[in-house]
Amino acid sequence: MKAVILVGGEGTRLRPLTCNRPKAMVPVLNTPFLEHVIHHLARHQVREIVLAMGHLAQPIEGYLGDGSRFGVRLSYVVEEAPLGTAGAIKNAEKYLDDTFLALNGDIFADLDITAMASFHRQCRAKVTIALTPVDDPTQYGLVETDERGRILRFVEKPSPEEITTNRVNAGTYVIEPDVLAQIPPGTNVSIERETFPRLLASGEPVYAYPSSGYWMDTGTPEKYLQLHRDLLSGRSGYYPLAGEVVTGEGCHIHPSAQIRGPVVIGSNCTIDRDVRIIGPVVIGNGCTVLEGALVGDSVIWLSLIHI
Repeated sequence: MKAVILVGGEGTRLRPLTCNRPKAMVPVLNTPFLEHVIHHLARHQVREIVLAMGHLAQPIEGYLGDGSRFGVRLSYVVEEAPLGTAGAIKNAEKYLDDTFLALNGDIFADLDITAMASFHRQCRAKVTIALTPVDDPTQYGLVETDERGRILRFVEKPSPEEITTNRVNAGTYVIEPDVLAQIPPGTNVSIERETFPRLLASGEPVYAYPSSGYWMDTGTPEKYLQLHRDLLSGRSGYYPLAGEVVTGEGCHIHPSAQIRGPVVIGSNCTIDRDVRIIGPVVIGNGCTVLEGALVGDSVIWLSLIHI
């Protein structure tokens, strides 16, 4: 199965972290966010990936290249003007000749993509939408289903009185290629607010795949920090070294420094005399923590103009 990852957003909610770099390249555990997503897809045998890009496209392609070092083949499509989620997928249509996966590029999830694709085929669905439970559905797109998982209706950012379920759109979809014929080319179209409701209204089989695995929308600095807390504490099965102290190559750590995990220290870092680091903490490559500093519950990295 092929996949389209939507990485064209400007990341305005994540500023100032995205002032000088695309949102997809913001580091998570000292690795670009998008690289984590690609590794997750590869583990589920997704080998051909299309990156639908817009804002700051060059740093992404410059870092990822053709994808061979990640075990995948990458293709790139760049929109000249914002096309929305459906328009961005439509822009990649020439690569999509069979059932494909589409996902928002700012979601970190443990979703079982293999099981979701199997469910999609069993239901003979036109579209299958991953769902995840959240504490506050008013911030997301609520999805109501019948007992078989067929979607009955969408409620975008419901009021408290409209809440009938805590399961919301998780931003990952399995889509049949003929759905693309319903999206006009070169037009800003939302797949969540326009395409999916239109399919539902015309009686097409649109199904939901519920997941109880870890899920995080990393669109704000607060959620970005929470993602690191969760990964370092083991709330997600993604990071096998949760709770430990992990140090990269070329680091200089003074013997008097005290480091209590979970902590990840990148390559070529300097930790000076009498520094105390109390996890959860991630320190990026090339950082220096000066004498006597106390660091806790933090993600620290160098802000570079170029990736």
